[in-house]
Amino acid sequence: MEARIARIESDVAHIRSDLADVKQDVRELRTRFDKEFDETRDRFDGLRNRMDAMSENLSQRMAAMSENLSQRMAAMDIRLSDRITGVERALASAKVWALILFIAQAGAVYATLARAMGWI
Repeated sequence: MEARIARIESDVAHIRSDLADVKQDVRELRTRFDKEFDETRDRFDGLRNRMDAMSENLSQRMAAMSENLSQRMAAMDIRLSDRITGVERALASAKVWALILFIAQAGAVYATLARAMGWI
């Protein structure tokens, strides 16, 4: 019986030493995992900062493009308005000329008719 107890005590001692090794391995893994996690988090933080900078840069560029487009549209609106005004003036002038030509043509037709009928 004494031998059995000694053997159990020996096995328990081996189990304790194995358990101590497992605990040490777990601690090392935890330390290594924490280190890797911190490095990964730092990388993601760096990436997030770069993405934020890119987003800010893109926003500034879009605002500049929007401002430029607004200015160009305003200039185009002014030019188009000027051209429309010019066309309106030309049409008004053409109406006056058309009326004068119509009156002249009617006068010529009536004069020819009067001459042919012997009224003149």
